Amino acid sequence: MSPSYHTEMSACHQRAAECMVEGAVKNGGIYIKLGQGLCSFNHLLPPEYIRTLQILEDKALNRKYKEVDALFQEDFNKTPEQLFKTFDYDPIAAASLAQVHKAELFDGTPVAVKVQYIDLRDRFDGDIRTLEILLDIVKFMHPSFGFRWVLKDLKGTLAQELDFENEARNSERCAEELRHFSFVVVPKVFWEQTSKRVLTAEFCHGCKINNVEEIKRQGLSLKDTADKLIRTFAEQIFYTGFIHADPHPGNVLVRPGPDKKAELVLLDHGLYEFLSQRDRVALCKLWRSIVLRDEAAMQKYSNALGVKEYFLFCEMLLQRPINMRELGLSNILSREETTYMRDMAMQRFESIMQVLKSMPRPMLLVFRNINTVRSINITLGAPVDRYFVMAKSAVRGWGKIQAERSRMLTGLWIFSWVRLTWESLKFELALRWEMAAMSLTRWFLGMLSYFGLASVDAEMYEYLR
Repeated sequence: MSPSYHTEMSACHQRAAECMVEGAVKNGGIYIKLGQGLCSFNHLLPPEYIRTLQILEDKALNRKYKEVDALFQEDFNKTPEQLFKTFDYDPIAAASLAQVHKAELFDGTPVAVKVQYIDLRDRFDGDIRTLEILLDIVKFMHPSFGFRWVLKDLKGTLAQELDFENEARNSERCAEELRHFSFVVVPKVFWEQTSKRVLTAEFCHGCKINNVEEIKRQGLSLKDTADKLIRTFAEQIFYTGFIHADPHPGNVLVRPGPDKKAELVLLDHGLYEFLSQRDRVALCKLWRSIVLRDEAAMQKYSNALGVKEYFLFCEMLLQRPINMRELGLSNILSREETTYMRDMAMQRFESIMQVLKSMPRPMLLVFRNINTVRSINITLGAPVDRYFVMAKSAVRGWGKIQAERSRMLTGLWIFSWVRLTWESLKFELALRWEMAAMSLTRWFLGMLSYFGLASVDAEMYEYLR
């Protein structure tokens, strides 16, 4: 393609992205939610879309003071000044469904008050219907592009986001299930100042997890930050099954903890999905089999999740090509791998749609979680091997599930323990073998380079490192 073609295409993508942002900001709500979701596909969408749509992680409708007062009167029969010691009407942040105000309780406790846009509930059904019509038009123009069923399946889940009392319960459950992770903070909910459309929680400082410069300025390690992010959401996916389905960078803050290391603050618990124990076990074993390149197991556990095209499913799950002859999985895609994924998305679109329809419905939002975490890890410079960290979490998650089962069958606990220990040992040995092989390869290439027998590409050396 000629340079002028690429220039024109880039300008076309930029215009389209700006129109999408303008439409999302004007309409708010679910339109911003959809735009935020597109940001995580930074390996598939042209860069013009990613750069432009990122504004939707922070930007939304900014409503007037009178509207906030009217909502408080409807929900509490009080104004914000009557409910709080102080209340700042200028929002400090804007989300897709609400804006956030800083306030103080009467005892001086600083809180964040999330106030839903007053007309959102009235508009929800209309917005869903509008999107259904738009998707019908797109399908008429491009018959293979049929995403209406996705919107239908997610309608009930999205409606739950409009209930802030449900979000408060989700946040408390999340805090309870992740309490063993001392580096995870979930803001405390204040129920007396919370309603269906107002959520009051502990005010937590921190920077967005994709703000690399600020994380460094705080003296925190990018590697430690990425490792904790991946472990946190892997714990939900592979063990608890209660999964935060919207972990975009605006919903994960980073700050120094008591040990001066990275502490994660998890926000916005409105959109959650539950994955059954049966599906979690299959997913644990599938992820492990992918990392170990066990093709028979990849097929077996993909089938257990209802998917026949197992190899395509595995590449979709990891969001990268899988080479069965190589054990390593680089976190940053090469130019060739990126091209492969984009070509796959275009050329095998109908097969991808069939895979999405075949798998358990909760997996749609699990895919979103996995892909968003992948995107954040890339933004942080991919300092952690996400695939291996998640595989270790998968093995541990499967082990915890087995341990819980063995408690119900006390006579079999010893066999369960032996099996778990053996499976964990096999996986650790496979990982250590891979690390040793890469270290030996790095040393050998370094020696060749030192003696002038070969030149080592900087990108290749960094990958091996």
